[in-house]
Amino acid sequence: MTRSNAFNPDSILSGLLDWVAIESPSYNREAVNRMVDTVEGELSALGGAIERVDQGQGYGDVLLARFPGQMEGPGILILGHVDTVHPEGTLDGPLPIRRAGDRVYGPGIFDMKGGLYLAVHALRQVLRDGGRPKLPVTVMVIPDEEVGTPSSRPLIEAEARRHRHVLVPEPSREGKLVTGRHAFLRFLLRCHGRPAHAGADNRAGRSAISQMARVIQQVDSWSDFARGVTYSVGVIQGGTFANVMPIECSAQLLCVAPTEADMEEVRARVLGLAEQGEDRHIEVEEGPVRPLFKPHAGTLNLYETARAIAAEQGLTLEHGQFGGGSDGNFTGALEIPTLDGLGVCGGGPHTHEEHLLVSSLEPRCRVIAGLLERLE
Repeated sequence: MTRSNAFNPDSILSGLLDWVAIESPSYNREAVNRMVDTVEGELSALGGAIERVDQGQGYGDVLLARFPGQMEGPGILILGHVDTVHPEGTLDGPLPIRRAGDRVYGPGIFDMKGGLYLAVHALRQVLRDGGRPKLPVTVMVIPDEEVGTPSSRPLIEAEARRHRHVLVPEPSREGKLVTGRHAFLRFLLRCHGRPAHAGADNRAGRSAISQMARVIQQVDSWSDFARGVTYSVGVIQGGTFANVMPIECSAQLLCVAPTEADMEEVRARVLGLAEQGEDRHIEVEEGPVRPLFKPHAGTLNLYETARAIAAEQGLTLEHGQFGGGSDGNFTGALEIPTLDGLGVCGGGPHTHEEHLLVSSLEPRCRVIAGLLERLE
């Protein structure tokens, strides 16, 4: 009797869409925990020893599920997140779940519910019929990755140090695996103005918003796309009434740096914006940093194993260092062998065109399963 295909893409997609239907924006603790509950239920059903950690910082819970291996000792950490950048209501608005040929759209389907679901499905196949991976496996689910992992980083680093390998099913980069990631630096900028009645005495005041607009133009001019050094303001807040000169404006700045020298340049430039004088009052506060993850021998050995597994399926897997922050930045920077970008292929992350390619589900899931079966 022929056994059914345990990696059938339509079956994988069906389970994944149940996850995508649960909206889980990072800043909504209750929504993220609904997603954590769902993943916990699936991992518990597989026999995982469950641990949940409330970080107490307003974000959702961190979930850990531990599975024994054939061998004892340090094992494999599967590291992924369930929070998304899409606010609640996106499913009923600009990004409903829909299929168009090989593409399936939905909030978080590419970044990164698709990849995390693949990892859980792969583990399920390895465990079926009483099987075990060679090494113990821990699945760690993070609730705040999209905002820089401000609460979960210490737990990630501590957990990773107890493991031999880290697998991160973040989205694929054009079909390639990720063996290194650029650094990410976040800053909060604040401009302070002088109050005045905007409809009667403009010249007596100083607009914090106008001041911030000039700062943003300056910061934007620093981006060097050829080098991969970029600066981007994503959130601005300021002002109270249209007829009141705004006395405070804040902006969140995200910077990307491919090298250590670039990191120092970015930090020096942004911190150099701080100023206090009669016409300009600017404060700069450093935020969460994703450290530089450079390829190293342990990670490249992991890649070679994945490449060989893929080749058995007729799939060619390349690799490289890329932007796009990940919790793999933390583990890779610790020089723990970390293979990132193991998730689905697709595109449009963080946009209303976010989608995965159904054709990528089976081969990518088989690669993850192969790693769980062979790593030792």
